[in-house]
Amino acid sequence: MGRKVTLATCSLNQWALDFQGNLSRVLKSIEVAKSKGARYRLGPELEICGYGCADHFYESDTLLHSLQVLKELMQSPITTDIICDVGMPIMHHNVRYNCRVLFLNKKILLIRPKMLLANYGNNREFRWFSPWTQPRHVEDYFLPRMIQEATVPFGDCVLSTIDTCLGSEICAEMWNPRSPHIDMGLDGVEIFTNSSASYHELRKAEQRVMLVRSATNKSGGIYLFANQKGCDGDRLYYDGCAMIAINGEIVAQGAQFTMDDVEVLVATLDLEDIRSYRGERCHPHMVYEPKHYHRVKVDFMLSVGEDVSLPTNQPIRWRFHTPEEEISLGPACWLWDYLRRSGQAGFLLPLSGGVDSSSTACIVYSMCVLLYHQVLEDVQRVVGDTSYRPEDPQELCGHLFTTCYMATENSSESTYSRARELASQIGSYHINLNIDMAVKGILGIFSMVMGKVPQFRVNGGCARENLALQNIQARVRMVLAYLFAQLSLWARGRPGGLLVLGSANVDESLTGYFTKYDCSSADINPIGGISKTDLKSFLQFCTDHFHLPALRSVIAAPPTAELEPLANGQVSQTDEADMGMTYSELSLIGRLRKISKCGPYSMFCKLIHTWGESCSPSQVAAKVKHFFRMYSVNRHKMTTVTPSYHAENYSPDDNRFDLRPFLYNTRWSWQFRCIDDQLLLPPLNGSLNVANLVDL
Repeated sequence: MGRKVTLATCSLNQWALDFQGNLSRVLKSIEVAKSKGARYRLGPELEICGYGCADHFYESDTLLHSLQVLKELMQSPITTDIICDVGMPIMHHNVRYNCRVLFLNKKILLIRPKMLLANYGNNREFRWFSPWTQPRHVEDYFLPRMIQEATVPFGDCVLSTIDTCLGSEICAEMWNPRSPHIDMGLDGVEIFTNSSASYHELRKAEQRVMLVRSATNKSGGIYLFANQKGCDGDRLYYDGCAMIAINGEIVAQGAQFTMDDVEVLVATLDLEDIRSYRGERCHPHMVYEPKHYHRVKVDFMLSVGEDVSLPTNQPIRWRFHTPEEEISLGPACWLWDYLRRSGQAGFLLPLSGGVDSSSTACIVYSMCVLLYHQVLEDVQRVVGDTSYRPEDPQELCGHLFTTCYMATENSSESTYSRARELASQIGSYHINLNIDMAVKGILGIFSMVMGKVPQFRVNGGCARENLALQNIQARVRMVLAYLFAQLSLWARGRPGGLLVLGSANVDESLTGYFTKYDCSSADINPIGGISKTDLKSFLQFCTDHFHLPALRSVIAAPPTAELEPLANGQVSQTDEADMGMTYSELSLIGRLRKISKCGPYSMFCKLIHTWGESCSPSQVAAKVKHFFRMYSVNRHKMTTVTPSYHAENYSPDDNRFDLRPFLYNTRWSWQFRCIDDQLLLPPLNGSLNVANLVDL
């Protein structure tokens, strides 16, 4: 009997409700897997309909079309003589489940529903699905007549081939403290599979690799991890990272960021390595519950004939991307998916010469570098020229990317020069224009109606006048950005329109340090989930990696909105002075607010220790109070914020990732009084006496 098995897992760029495209990509992955000798193929979670269908899961059409695709898959000659493991929604006893469907040679072998649903972060699976709550329980499922007139096992069961035993996990089940692979391993299952739709966050890949390795490190076994890739139609980017492991070691690594729609990972592994591993480490200690997993037996082997000479995959060292590389690659791939699926001809960015807009420009340039090396046919379709072949990424950038510097009398020569030099180095089509005439025209209308002329603070105006005059400039830029996005290609004799890119970072969103409906209002924003600190490191990376010396002056310059009058030709307004705290302080506060679930009082209690060497308790209290006032006053802006690439787990993205109110009592009277009472308590052992809420 053979003992070496060849298995395939994959990453697919599926798109919500794109049943035809999804079917083609699934078939291609199976074809590639078979061509490499695989006898089993695993695909991503809900790959048939797409993971991001959201409330479309309520529609009977989604269930119907998923079944139709399944029928086509089963009838295709491509799927013969290989066990195909696909993901789709299934209705059983009028309850909707997120399922794996395993079939072989036109017959469904079993349906395994998801048992532990993801309901945190961006995931809302309980909204659309029910978990299967009966461990090791199996029922008959009556197949629809369009598939076949029969019943198949439905529930928590495993597949038993002639030579081994295979069990399924689905995405979040691997992250759970009581993962199914633990009990399956104790019951003799040798191959574990995980079909996932795990989205990208900075520094998250290491967690996945650690979990996959640990799943088989304790009790041995083979682990296959499949994942969605690309933009599924929302703010998330699914970043692939398919992998195969055995006995705690990774033996095959898929790409984390790639423009390819279909990536198939195949490995040949020896079942005897699992049995030897378990025999030494686990046999004396293995105790199992009396109730075993129901085994669905199939007359099929994952190994083939005499395989002594067949080489097996050996352990490899995983190569992780740095956070700067992740920022360069993830949003770039997301932008490309959005562009080619939206039917538009490129992007337009208001480029101010600051860190945020320059980072956005560099991400678009990174996209062009990836496209230049990988996907010519799609590029030709977007630019509307089947004969187009770019000479280099800069030329491609000139076709796809328009940048626009919108000057006012408050703009400095330095920001103008930085924007122009960066545009020149990346190759974007660059426009310089002055918007003073439009700003004065709007002010003229107001003055004619109201009979008063507002002034900047430096000219004797009040705070309200000063803010209104800044907002006019910002909102005029938004109007002009959309005008040029719609008509600039027309004026140049080219077809199509442009998507407007926003460039507000995650820290500015936290405090609301942007004008509602200004040029931060755009079609999409690739940096809306990235901190200012990470963006500065990213620009340093781009300086060296893409050879863009213009970025050195961008990094060195203090962030500024340039909306107030200059002082002797120099910028007098800076972002950090306006916000009353530094960007590094904001990043820490953002993590405490979202990840650590801190309100004002508990945040104060943590920060008096974190900032104890640089701030007194009263200074910490002032910073915390200032943040929560800004946060609550400006929280309403998040209801209209541009859809942003999700990259950071302290994102304040309203009603998607961060479910909090947008109308607050901005005085926070009870919470701030708790902080003030704490400041009045005598020190304990030389430090502030931090009592808990009960003591207060």
